[in-house]
Amino acid sequence: MRKIKEATVANIFYTGSAEDLILQIQNFKETSKNLYQYATRAVIVPHAGLVYSGRLAYEGISQIDKNVKNIFIFAPSHRVGFDGIALSSYDAWETPIGTSEINQEICMDLHNSFGANINDDAMNNEHSIEVELPIIQHLLGDAKIIPVLIGKENPDVIKNIIEKYYPDKENAFVISSDLSHYLTDERAKATDKVTAQMIETGNMAGFRYEQACGAIGIAGLVGFANNNKFSMIRIDLANSSEISEDKSKVVGYGCWFLYEGNKNDYIARYHSGFIIDLCKLIVNSEYNEKPMSIIYPQVFDQPGACFVTIEEHGRLRGCIGSIVAHRALITDLVEHAKDAAFKDLRFSPVREEELPHLKYAVSILSDPKKIIFENEEQLMEKIVPNEDGIIIRDGDNQAVYLPSVWAEIPDKNEFMKSLKVKAGLKEDHFSETFEAYKFYTIYIKER
Repeated sequence: MRKIKEATVANIFYTGSAEDLILQIQNFKETSKNLYQYATRAVIVPHAGLVYSGRLAYEGISQIDKNVKNIFIFAPSHRVGFDGIALSSYDAWETPIGTSEINQEICMDLHNSFGANINDDAMNNEHSIEVELPIIQHLLGDAKIIPVLIGKENPDVIKNIIEKYYPDKENAFVISSDLSHYLTDERAKATDKVTAQMIETGNMAGFRYEQACGAIGIAGLVGFANNNKFSMIRIDLANSSEISEDKSKVVGYGCWFLYEGNKNDYIARYHSGFIIDLCKLIVNSEYNEKPMSIIYPQVFDQPGACFVTIEEHGRLRGCIGSIVAHRALITDLVEHAKDAAFKDLRFSPVREEELPHLKYAVSILSDPKKIIFENEEQLMEKIVPNEDGIIIRDGDNQAVYLPSVWAEIPDKNEFMKSLKVKAGLKEDHFSETFEAYKFYTIYIKER
């Protein structure tokens, strides 16, 4: 006889009415701030009551590839303490809008390979898995689930599970986790910003369980992303005060999806048009008194460094940028678009009658990496023409060339001589304190 687990947190974490639940999920779609779709197979989403965090959960789960057949749900245990990871003995889990079959074949493999054991007592009244199911059922239909409740466990176990099952494109992974708990709105936003930067940079050193109740699952997925040179792309950050209006004690929420590549590659592939349009809007707005409102994907709130280049009739009209990410990419773009147009000291400020003739290009920079060398010959051997951007520094003298400069100066030696002169040094300058860094750029140009 089949065992069906009835919904245990309906009317507590979400409505028990099937009709109202479907309407609520449809409303999440209508109010979603995520305007772009990427078919991912791993997300981090919150698990509070749907009225509070459902929009973010929807925005994350809606990014999952619609062709997947199995969805692992990794979630923290809030009510029952245990060691390791726990599974469900049931054949399926119900919610008011449907039934999700459990892939017990995979569950058995988790038992054999990773020591996972059945723990229905921990599962029965736990909300952190069940609250995701109505959205999964609504968006992903007949996909089977593998509910995995996490007790005291090493994040490497979660990472290794993902490593094993990720190559099969029919498998997807949901990390269920809220962020900070019961801080003031101001403190929560500051704490969740730090957490977001850890997730997005892949640097989890010092990551504390106080930052996220599903910290083990998050760390496992980020570890997997690091191992495969994938990126975690932010969809949104919020907290409970947006609904409750109580800013004295809030719960933080965030959602991210896994991108199989570098963040800057993702931005260039999916948001190049937005970037060029933004630069135009910022420069044109200097001659437009109407108030300006910018709606942008949350990935642009991640730190980034860029150069904005403006040309007129094929000639340089201004170029300003940052070589190190020190603020949100959206801020860097806005400020450098203005500065390239109006504050590049090599040119007079752009006039209104020039606006229709301007063309824009943006270079988004990777983090600079120091080049290790003992002499100038070794340095030159480690520079790759047409690929590397180069920063040189000696004392107070510093200069940078973007990779695009190779088109003008293709010879390595002449490239370096010119860069030294730009830094205020002699062409043949070299010293024990001479430093060099390389970076690459994603180049986006208006057509």
